Amino acid sequence: MTAACTSITSYLELREDEVILNVLPLAFDYGLYQMLMAFRIGARLVLERSFAFPAQILQVIKDERITGFPGVPTIFASLAELKSLKDHDFSSIRYVTNTAAALPLKHITMLRELFKGARIYSMYGLTECKRCTYLPPGDLARKPLSVGIAIPNTEMWIVDDNDQRVEPGIVGQLVIRGATVMKGYWGKPEATARKLKPGPLPGEQVLYTGDYCRMDEEGYLYFIGRGDEIIKSRGEKVAPKEVENVLMNIPGVKEAAVVGVPDEFLGQAVKAFVVIEQGRIVGERQLRMECQKRLENFMVPKSIVIVHSLPRTDTGKLKKVALS
Repeated sequence: MTAACTSITSYLELREDEVILNVLPLAFDYGLYQMLMAFRIGARLVLERSFAFPAQILQVIKDERITGFPGVPTIFASLAELKSLKDHDFSSIRYVTNTAAALPLKHITMLRELFKGARIYSMYGLTECKRCTYLPPGDLARKPLSVGIAIPNTEMWIVDDNDQRVEPGIVGQLVIRGATVMKGYWGKPEATARKLKPGPLPGEQVLYTGDYCRMDEEGYLYFIGRGDEIIKSRGEKVAPKEVENVLMNIPGVKEAAVVGVPDEFLGQAVKAFVVIEQGRIVGERQLRMECQKRLENFMVPKSIVIVHSLPRTDTGKLKKVALS
C-alpha cells in the first residue's frame, strides 16, 4: 500500500495544499486510496456519501475550492447530463482522474472543455496490484483510447497462451511486476498460484492479470477486456469493450454494456444493452446500422435491448452477470 501511494502521488504530482473530493466508497480501493494519499502528503480530504445529488457536489467543489476530483465513468456520465454545468466555477480543479472503466471519447471531450487547464488522467488497475498504468495528460489528445504507460516502479508486458511475450499490437494477457503486486490471496494458495507465477528474475513472482490487452510500439497499453468476458462467436473472439466503445460514441447513447449469451448456432451471440440519453430518440435499427458501419460483421450485436438503466455495484462497476 505504501509503494502504491508513493507511486500514485508521484505521477499525479500531488501537493500538500491539495483539497481532494472523495465521493467514492471507502470500501472501494480507489476511494480508500484517496484517504491514504491525503494522509501521506498532508492534503485535505472532503468526504461525500455519493454522487447521487450532482448539483450539490458541484456546489461543494466551489465552496471548498476542490483541486482534485477522482471519479468513475458513471459519475462523469451523470455530470454530462446536467444542463447548468457552464454556470459553475471549476477554476480550482487542478486534476481529474478516472478508473474502473475506460471513458468514451465524448466524455473525455466534455471533461477537457469543463475543467479547462486541469490535468486529466485515464488509469487502469486491479485489486491484486492497485493501480498499474496511467495516461499522461499530455498524451490524452493523441492516444485517447489508451489506459497509458506503467506507473513508476512497475513493469508490464503481454504474453500469448504459451506465456511467450508478443510483439506490439498483438492482443494477449497482461503480466505485471513491481512492488505493488500482492503477496497472494488470504488462505487461498491454489488461487494465488494461478495468478502469481515465477518471473524472469530468480525468486520473483509476477502477476498474471487475466486481462486481455495490447501494447503499441511506444509502450502504451490498450485494455481489450477481462478474460472471463471475452465472447467466442462464430469461432472468433469478441471483446465487449470494443463493441461498447462504438455504441457509446453514437449520438444519444448514454451507456452501453455488451455480453455473450448462449446461441445454438454461434456458440455465443453478442448481445447489447443500451441506455438512451433523456430526451433523445434512438432506435434499435439505428444502433445496428451504426455498428455495421464501424465493426466487423462477427462483432455486430445479434440483439440490442434498450433499457432505462444498467445494473451496477456500489463502486459503479457494471454487473454483467446480471445481464447475461
